[in-house]
Amino acid sequence: MRLRVIRTAAAMTFGAVLAGAAACSAPSDGKGGAGGGTGDSLVVGIAQEPDTLSPLLGYGKDGNSKIFDGLLRHDADMELEPALAAKLPEIGDGGRTYTYTLREGVTFSDGTPFDAEDVVFTYETILDEKTNNPSKGELDALDSVTAKDEDTVVFRLRYPYAPFAERTVLPIASKEAAAGQDVNTGPYNTEPVGTGPYVLTGWSRGEKLTFEANPGYWGGAPEVERLTMAVIKDDDVRATRLRSGDLDAAVLPPALADTFAGDDGRRVIRARTADFRAVTLPTAGPVTGDRAVRRALDTAVDRQAIVDSVLGGAGRAAYGPVPTGSPWFAEGTERRHDPRRAKEILEDAGWKAGEDGVRRRDGRRAAFTLWYPSGDRLRQEHALAYAADAEEIGIDITVESGTWEVIEPRMKDDAVLSGGGSPADPDFDLYPLLHSSLALDGFNNMAAYDNPDVDRALEEARRTNDRAARAEAYAAVQRELAENPGYTFLTHIDHVYVMDDAWQGVTTQVEPHDHGLGAGPWWNVEDWRPKK
Repeated sequence: MRLRVIRTAAAMTFGAVLAGAAACSAPSDGKGGAGGGTGDSLVVGIAQEPDTLSPLLGYGKDGNSKIFDGLLRHDADMELEPALAAKLPEIGDGGRTYTYTLREGVTFSDGTPFDAEDVVFTYETILDEKTNNPSKGELDALDSVTAKDEDTVVFRLRYPYAPFAERTVLPIASKEAAAGQDVNTGPYNTEPVGTGPYVLTGWSRGEKLTFEANPGYWGGAPEVERLTMAVIKDDDVRATRLRSGDLDAAVLPPALADTFAGDDGRRVIRARTADFRAVTLPTAGPVTGDRAVRRALDTAVDRQAIVDSVLGGAGRAAYGPVPTGSPWFAEGTERRHDPRRAKEILEDAGWKAGEDGVRRRDGRRAAFTLWYPSGDRLRQEHALAYAADAEEIGIDITVESGTWEVIEPRMKDDAVLSGGGSPADPDFDLYPLLHSSLALDGFNNMAAYDNPDVDRALEEARRTNDRAARAEAYAAVQRELAENPGYTFLTHIDHVYVMDDAWQGVTTQVEPHDHGLGAGPWWNVEDWRPKK
């Protein structure tokens, strides 16, 4: 038996640190292609690296961490299956208790045994008020976790929380290795000990992370014995290094990936995702704070044109964080591209066209700045397309790029080309994206959206196991977001990869926004076998 995970958007993961491009040497013993992908090693070019490798601070919380395992994990169809648990949980007390029986004989990479105390330590440490885990709110429903015995863990919830099992893909840390140090600054953040298929052997910040197969892995030693994740922020640099032979695989924008389509010995892989791109429209901004401006922009943007031109068809139009193909999507909340209607909305709200073509009201120009992270070509092209559609209705948007260190302090007043999404439960994305209690809390609710009706529906939906009631609550949220948008959602993008065609077992999952170390065709690299 397996638990079916609803494929829809989830928690905002927009805040990953983007590192500068840097060189990464290919393995010296690689055979054949680029970095050795036809031998026993693999070198992958990724755009992001984490702040930490400790699950106590949020690393790998959605699964596929490679160094760690959760109690459960996702299979290729995004269904939950046992990992460190021996079977799926027993759910009791009206959805308020989850009991897990643990897999026997599992050890951490340093040889110490895994047991229920490691699970208790992991969850209790995350929830400790002194722990700087930005995602601890995701465990809001959890009241207690106890070790019934060495092989049994019981989670008790404060209220029924339908998607709680999905939260238990969270990686389990070693109590012996991580206890007794400062959880926020201690060595476990960069020298992790886990039960996963790989062991970290080196981390050069902004350059690369290197891993070796864990010979004692409970699932069997991987045949890809060495794994290198080269951190290369710039899309063009990543493509150049892939073509030159420095890399065996890389994530690339669709247009760049298509330039490799005819190459012998390489594959272009497209993965469906819950990954959205949206423009935050700060409700405190002098221009974007006007609901009429937000509604006009939502109506003026040509989403399908962005899918066709920017993504080359590798994606779908987005009207909110919930993808249109999801069973949770509220039919009828699609917004038609209608610049004429957008102009009427602005006129009715008193925004009149000026001599320069830019609208004004009470002496203020309808103008604001839109930021995107440097080196991210897809976000740049989304931003430029959005600005062009805004110009047609008399709104002047200045597009700027910068690092997150530059962008984050400006989020209260300026717009940002944001991203997020995870293929799990609607709560994982809608709540942190829209609930007023999380306004400008890190990268949560970046628009400072404040809508009491939305807050109420979000709270009702996460506190019941009644699927019909949850569906109606989430539909109400989506309808309200169409009438009173805090963001302009543009697209759900496909993730596109190019890699050497040297391995069997390469597949994709429905992917979250955050892709690189865990998500990607290498989500199951421990199961790959070389082609003969």
